[in-house]
Amino acid sequence: MQSFLEKSTRLLEKPIGLKPRLLLVAATICLLGAYLFPLWNLTMFAPQYPDGLRLDIYSYKFEAGNAGQDIKEINVLNHYIGMRDLEPEDFTEFKWIPFVVGIMGLLFLRAAVFGHMAHVLDVLVLYTWFGLFSLWSFGYKMYRYGHDLDPKAAMNVEPFMPPLFGGKQLANFEVFSYPQAGSYTLALAMLFLALALYFGWRETRKTVA
Repeated sequence: MQSFLEKSTRLLEKPIGLKPRLLLVAATICLLGAYLFPLWNLTMFAPQYPDGLRLDIYSYKFEAGNAGQDIKEINVLNHYIGMRDLEPEDFTEFKWIPFVVGIMGLLFLRAAVFGHMAHVLDVLVLYTWFGLFSLWSFGYKMYRYGHDLDPKAAMNVEPFMPPLFGGKQLANFEVFSYPQAGSYTLALAMLFLALALYFGWRETRKTVA
């Protein structure tokens, strides 16, 4: 056991090679997708809305379809069933996600420039935690919106969970929810981090042995 710990410590102290460093830079570039592209899209279809009501969710804002009018229509429907309006001010994620993504980018670059295996492992663990927490935060927000309904609303509906991924029938609406380009670029950053760790481990394990 002690030999294993000593070997692991020596491995983490080893500097990484060129390939892992380039992968870390590529992961940093992928983070720009969180600022340039939507992370998620919600689309609602109903007989009175055959073209659908669309809402793109960025890391820092909403962007509704039909030149922004769809968010007004969605909020009218929300009011009818006692659901809170979708207001950017209620989404604290719009404040901390862009900031955390920027910090992650700086940590990726730090690992690329001064990198040791420990740095690569650290950023991979931190980024994994950030991704899982962000998904949980989004899911929890959706849950609260579908369950904290006003009992005095014009139409009483059972509490519901809007779909996080895929489609779901809600009353006379078909609601679809899917990740968009921003989420895919963030997932690609995760892949590059994992590859950086793998190639760094493969390059240094022989010297440690």
